[in-house]
Amino acid sequence: MAIKYSILGLLHYTDMHGYRIKEHIERNFGHMWSINFGQIYPNLKKMKEEGLILMTELVQNGEKGPPRKLYSITEKGREEFIKWLESSSEKAMILRDPFLMRFVFYGFGDYTRSLETIDKQILIYEEQLAKRRENLKKWRKSGIYVELLSELGTDMNEMILEWLKRAKTKIIEHYKEEAK
Repeated sequence: MAIKYSILGLLHYTDMHGYRIKEHIERNFGHMWSINFGQIYPNLKKMKEEGLILMTELVQNGEKGPPRKLYSITEKGREEFIKWLESSSEKAMILRDPFLMRFVFYGFGDYTRSLETIDKQILIYEEQLAKRRENLKKWRKSGIYVELLSELGTDMNEMILEWLKRAKTKIIEHYKEEAK
């Protein structure tokens, strides 16, 4: 359900191609969930059939390939989006991170490999944090709700990065104590 309404929400801002929708969700909402083309295009097709969006084929001037499909929200789509917006949330917060799923089992593996993996994850989160901080400047111009959500993504990134560094230190201390 969230994908459908995320797409409708994005189309409030501007008309978009399917690829641009996916790219926007991954880049700007990646701290909330991930998405793939296998989810985007079936949802777009169904939403078009339901009359929530319109699809326009644009001929690519001088470029090879089929016409690009540009999606826009209809009045019916706006009405359904507002109903969803005013309804209560479906679930409590769920943090889905493949790294954390592995982390819980690192005690069964090699200690040095777990530290290497944590170091890689720290680098990933540092890169993401730099991007989020840069995007925060841009999103401040997009309204208070977008700004606040962008701040949440930055805050969560900082918190997880701090936790990873603390976890690494505690793991090292744990194994030093164990070696005595």
